[in-house]
Amino acid sequence: MMPPAPTLPTDGFALHAATASSLLPALHMLATSLPPRAGGTRLYGVPALSILLDSGPIRAVATRYIGHAAQPVRAILFDKTPGANWSLGWHQDRTIAVRERRDARGFGPWTVKQGILHVAPPFAVIEAMVTLRIHLDDVPADNAPLLVAPGSHRLGLVAEHDVATAVARCGTAACLAAAGDVWAYATPILHASAASTGAEHRRVLQVDYAAAGLPEGLLWLGV
Repeated sequence: MMPPAPTLPTDGFALHAATASSLLPALHMLATSLPPRAGGTRLYGVPALSILLDSGPIRAVATRYIGHAAQPVRAILFDKTPGANWSLGWHQDRTIAVRERRDARGFGPWTVKQGILHVAPPFAVIEAMVTLRIHLDDVPADNAPLLVAPGSHRLGLVAEHDVATAVARCGTAACLAAAGDVWAYATPILHASAASTGAEHRRVLQVDYAAAGLPEGLLWLGV
């Protein structure tokens, strides 16, 4: 008997097969206009991208999990190639992108990544988000599928020295994909990625969605 498919509430991740298939030509055009950058290219102010993410099948996945107020608040294009390849250890995503710095209780430290202002918010903000990974290429086992620790999204903020123990307790799953698939994740899930040993490209558009505003005058960056 096949094991049940993972669900986001229980496991922290879920596959939406072929959801972005109709968008692949536009996504490929966007990807070819950007040079590969190790660690990913943060995207902002790209009108064509806003059209794809503010409505249609991608946003519909986000609204399924966090409601009809879901809006894209950060987008990163990852493109692993033989010339721009990397691995990433187990971690939680802990920062958000905002438009300008303001003193707000519980927000900090502040960092700048590729000219975009980021801040670590109270972890409840991260727990209310959903992250979508839109696959532009096939991702078999040798093309650096995302690895996740099922159920780790329910552990709250995991101290760095406890990450290995948490992963060992939860186990791991590899998120294989075909081009056009969308994986949805609870944003706090522990995850990792190896370097690709397979195809020429492993392009993934990762988009964070949130449904609530930020306090004390802070504004999401958006896309």
